[in-house]
Amino acid sequence: MQVVFTVFRFGFFAMNPLRFLAIVAAAFLCGCAAGPDFAPPAAPVVESFTSGPLPDKTAETETRGGAAQKFAHGENVPAEWWALFRCKALDRLVASSLAMNPGLEAARAALRAAEENLSAGEGAFLPRLDGEANISRQKQSGNGSTAASRPAFTLYNASVSVSYPLDVFGGVRREVEGLEALKEAQRFELEAARLALAANVATAAIQEAALRAQIAATQDIIGNERKLLDLLKKQFEAGAVAKSAVLAQEAELAQTLASLPPLEKQLQQTRHQLAALAGRFPGEPLEATFDLADLHLPETLPVSLPSQLVEQRPDIKAATARLNAASAAIGVATANMLPQITLTGGYGISAQTIASLFSPGTAVWSIGAGLLQPLFHGGELLHKKRAKEAEFDQAAAEYRGVVLSAFQEVADALRAVQMDAEAFKAQAAAEQSASESLKLTREQFSAGAVSYASLLSAQQALEKARIARAQAEARRYSDTVALFAALGGGWWNRDQKTEAVNQAEHSGSKTFSPAPTAKRNFAKGRQ
Repeated sequence: MQVVFTVFRFGFFAMNPLRFLAIVAAAFLCGCAAGPDFAPPAAPVVESFTSGPLPDKTAETETRGGAAQKFAHGENVPAEWWALFRCKALDRLVASSLAMNPGLEAARAALRAAEENLSAGEGAFLPRLDGEANISRQKQSGNGSTAASRPAFTLYNASVSVSYPLDVFGGVRREVEGLEALKEAQRFELEAARLALAANVATAAIQEAALRAQIAATQDIIGNERKLLDLLKKQFEAGAVAKSAVLAQEAELAQTLASLPPLEKQLQQTRHQLAALAGRFPGEPLEATFDLADLHLPETLPVSLPSQLVEQRPDIKAATARLNAASAAIGVATANMLPQITLTGGYGISAQTIASLFSPGTAVWSIGAGLLQPLFHGGELLHKKRAKEAEFDQAAAEYRGVVLSAFQEVADALRAVQMDAEAFKAQAAAEQSASESLKLTREQFSAGAVSYASLLSAQQALEKARIARAQAEARRYSDTVALFAALGGGWWNRDQKTEAVNQAEHSGSKTFSPAPTAKRNFAKGRQ
């Protein structure tokens, strides 16, 4: 920058223009960008996600959904992690949702907008060339008695002007750096939206399967209670039991029947959620249905290293990019406080008739340079710079918060996988015991060895055990989904060509289309 100040000290208005341009160009080439140079935060020095060591694998139960899951530390997360559940219906629904979900389409559009804004910002590195043509009717004032001898005339002008602000202090470079960072932030926001959508679809599918299992268990219990009610009525008619036993069984059956509609309501709402996630209306048919028997629990769970998490989680990558944009904004605000140098030039022709517009002697040209140095703006520029520094501190704090939340989610998911496996094992054992107890109690009740109260208690225990087992099994699947999502979902392993093919295959699917009237109104609004 010393070269530039030397030029001004000797007076650039009296200097040869070509020499001046050469000097300021040299100053621009060797100039540095104002503000701090951004460096991504270092990965946290953490050896493990959880406070205590994890077992090599989870508890195992010899029943459906009870397989042991092995923690594979340091292994990579697959891009299509949902395929590990080995459910074709789930694979198709996730693929359809990724292609048709309107929220994901909005995120893609936001990314395109960020890319165009970056391209527009990069245009500031090039000179601005403008062409202008105008025609005007003029009359100049006379001088004394000769005023009437100056008739009105028409003036034709055509010119080309060039303007090039030299980015001596790097304000434009910092602005483009910020636009690049915002584009990266939007790119990772898109990845985060993809991950959240896939996880929501998988979780809703598991929820549907769990509800179907609970409904089936409840219907079985209703059938058994009706059989028991018929038996009690016969025993009452024979005088073997009191009327109170029949009434108690009727009340128990009514209570079980009352528990069925809420489950069916939740099932329909879950189906509506799946349709919306897939970009469909709730009334449109959704071919896929899900049962717990159709899902297979992944037996190997890849667990990334803690140092890798900040490079894998799309929300952390987006927070890093926003931090970069905040750092670049400090540079822009700093550059605004420093001298602004602009080179200008123009060439044109001016004549009083169109025929003589290209005649010799009609050419006009100019070349110049300008310097703008803010002197006093009432503290505006200084406080704007300080505001950008405060926004950087805010972005840094938000980044740390995102990192902490990410590590917490991974730790929670790991512990949930471990503990819910043990809970499922205990619940499966409880269901087995309750089933055997009810079978024995029924035999004893038929023989008159136990009272109806004992039978009713055994029946209620089995009802609760069956529903709790279905819920526990679904939690194991949901925990696995949560772990894959917490680790970042493997987006870095995705094949871009395969993704393009999948989107093309679903591009012909039925999507939401405004009614003709809505389209006409929208067109009027655009006009």
